[in-house]
Amino acid sequence: MAYFRLALKPGIDKQNTEYGAEGGWIDGDFIRFRYGLPEKLGGWTMFSQSTTYLVGQVSDIITYNALDGTPYLVVGTNRKLYGFKGGEWGDITPIRRTSTAGAVTFAATNGSNILTVTELTHGAEPGDFVTFSGAVSLGGNITAAVLNQEFEVLTTPDNDTFTIQASATANASDSGNGGASTVAAYQINVGDDKSYFDFGWGVGPWNAGTWGTPRSSAGIQLDARVWQLDMFGEDVICQLVDGAAYKFDTSLGVNNRATIINGAPTKSKFALISTPDRHFVCFGTETVIGNLSTQDPMFVRFGDQETLTEFTESATNTAGGQRLTDGSLIVSAIRSRGQILIFTDTSLHGMQFVGPPYTFGFQQLGANCGCIGPHAAVDVNGIAFWMGPEAFYMFDGTVKKLACTVQDYVFKDINVVQGEAVNAGVNTQFNEVTWWYCSAASDYIDRFVSYNYLENTWHTGSMARNAWADLGTFRRPIAAEYFKDSNAATISTINGLTAGRSLLYFQEDGYNKADGSAITSFIKSGYFDIGDGDNMMYMKRFIPDFKNQLGNLVVHLLLRPYPQAPAVPSSLDPYPITPTTQKVDTRARGRQISLRIESTETGTNWRFGTMRVDIQPDGLR
Repeated sequence: MAYFRLALKPGIDKQNTEYGAEGGWIDGDFIRFRYGLPEKLGGWTMFSQSTTYLVGQVSDIITYNALDGTPYLVVGTNRKLYGFKGGEWGDITPIRRTSTAGAVTFAATNGSNILTVTELTHGAEPGDFVTFSGAVSLGGNITAAVLNQEFEVLTTPDNDTFTIQASATANASDSGNGGASTVAAYQINVGDDKSYFDFGWGVGPWNAGTWGTPRSSAGIQLDARVWQLDMFGEDVICQLVDGAAYKFDTSLGVNNRATIINGAPTKSKFALISTPDRHFVCFGTETVIGNLSTQDPMFVRFGDQETLTEFTESATNTAGGQRLTDGSLIVSAIRSRGQILIFTDTSLHGMQFVGPPYTFGFQQLGANCGCIGPHAAVDVNGIAFWMGPEAFYMFDGTVKKLACTVQDYVFKDINVVQGEAVNAGVNTQFNEVTWWYCSAASDYIDRFVSYNYLENTWHTGSMARNAWADLGTFRRPIAAEYFKDSNAATISTINGLTAGRSLLYFQEDGYNKADGSAITSFIKSGYFDIGDGDNMMYMKRFIPDFKNQLGNLVVHLLLRPYPQAPAVPSSLDPYPITPTTQKVDTRARGRQISLRIESTETGTNWRFGTMRVDIQPDGLR
């Protein structure tokens, strides 16, 4: 019998049944669609030449060139803020406060490496970081060199004491208080790496209250620590989502810390620099600057043009504010064509520069189209794409719900409590917008869904990334992966450091994982039959068609007589495909047949074309 082409339409279809998706693809991992054809995703390599672990879970990455052309990168985690320049990493986490000399004392216990630190109203919380300087030896093993280091705060018995873990164990001669010159530099309080939402007993993170005391009967949402990074000239605005704003001064280099922006609101949901007018805009912020209790989650405040520190309205500046309606809180904002798009939990608003006396005009652009998280929206050439709690949307002048062939798969198995963790990234090289999210069974990113906005196709996968920066400043896209149980050494020594590390990768680089191991990639088609499926069919052979194939692949033929019957492999399964394989004899018999292509070896690459198959009607045996 003559061969016929097995033409399969692009994209993953999980809305239909496996039989209803005949003529298409129903599952895959580490694949994408390009020019209508499925291909293996690119690999990734370490961002730094050596394996460099960062403390905490990354929530945002920004890359840019300084005025002198030097490439920079700033990364925000739930516990730290880092800067990178020319192969050098620096801890640029802001300092919350610095003690007066001699206000800090230490106490050691013989046989223990746990020290008690005393300072009145220290303000530290478990997990915070503090660096001591100017301390002298307590005697014995607890020397000045042991004390004058960075530590993670272990416990906070009360407002005036906390404990740290030293690198040496005290002996009987350890005594004293560290000297009259001891200074403690406290970094800003850390945040959680996941969000909490519940009622009553046991709500929230460990050690957040006294034992045996229930929380309020009202539901609470404790959100993970998330950074929002943006550029003001060559400097980086580092906004804590639902927190304060800081500035990293690029000219000072990565050995200097970011500092708080005095005069700016002290608590905002989000912040951006408008363009081209360059106003510092804070969303979901304070109606009275500096008064945390006046935070209005629907209030937008913008400072004077070309400044970060002047937010008080006057007749001689362009500062001002506006409260939005339709929604309970502002979730995110992005710059788009000619305006800033503001996403609330239920609606979309536009903010456009109109000049004096109002500075900005506001209008509602859409309803029932809320955004799920602060990093869940992106702009691609003036078109916005975002993920809501139950659907995907786009705005190209009007709000549209995207037709999504994997919508049920995503939104019926998503952990909406971890919406703060959802992050969207643009991969312009492949015309893709990707959202990374937590499945219902996970509190940490474990899945992604991608949309090819030029070819209108969707695909899903299991690659976990917590933040993404498209190629531009650097030769490849940069992404972060979080290892919540890792205790690996980090870029600087921190005594008593608990688990939770992140790595940065160059994406679309090579064909393997960063550690050199193989990427297991596969794609599976829907079941196809002859005619209306009245007859059994016999597949004698197929002619493979792959482009850019490196290494060996495997093809599986899965057979079943009825849509609800279990699938079984054909008698000669699996079918190895080398770059030189011309044809494959199969002897596969069934009423319905599904095709699965996979690669499990290192160094493999492939794009599937149009397979030709030799199939004829057959009977039962």
